[in-house]
Amino acid sequence: MADTKQAISQDRKRTNILHNKELALIAYLVERMPRWVTSNMLTSLGLCGNLFVALAMLLGALYHDSTWLLLTPVGFAINWFGDSLDGRLAYYRNRPRKWFGFCLDIVVDWIGIVAIGLGYYSYVQPGWKLIGFIFVALYGGEMIISQLRYKVTDKYSIDSGLLGPTEVRIILASLFCLDYFVPGSIHWIGLGVSFVLLVAFVSDFFKLLDSANERDAALRGEQQAKEN
Repeated sequence: MADTKQAISQDRKRTNILHNKELALIAYLVERMPRWVTSNMLTSLGLCGNLFVALAMLLGALYHDSTWLLLTPVGFAINWFGDSLDGRLAYYRNRPRKWFGFCLDIVVDWIGIVAIGLGYYSYVQPGWKLIGFIFVALYGGEMIISQLRYKVTDKYSIDSGLLGPTEVRIILASLFCLDYFVPGSIHWIGLGVSFVLLVAFVSDFFKLLDSANERDAALRGEQQAKEN
């Protein structure tokens, strides 16, 4: 198990709360994954999970029934399974396609977030629909920050402090379900989540600028050393 954990986590730095338990679960699952299951199949499954979340919200809007939102945790669980295991399975089998998988994951994740945003847009009342757009824009901004951080620091991290994609899935699933028990809460929840994303985006952006300044200073030092 220890060797598996090392193999599947060698390419990224994680800081999220659930990292250790999540890594142990992923290691357990990849060791038992049938040989006919491929990384691309898992990537597709992860996208289907996000589309399932969007579909549940669309059905909730169509039938004016928040009961459909109780299905969103199923979609998020499917998404976690596919999205968390696709690249890890490739590393475990020693057949990674680092850059192909990197590009594919980013685009597929973006499509999934847009789908969930559209689901939210269709479900909420007219006066709150803008929040769906803001959520997609800010989450997309966080994705951009993670890619820029990779370019500047050469270290790939998909977390924002103690929160990573897994924690975000759990939070969103819980809050979507809450609308069934507290009708209308999804509107204020969407506003709150968007505010948290805004704070995270601004904080991560300035941290990124600090890292970029440090790298520029290091490059200038190297250049001056060469000239001398």
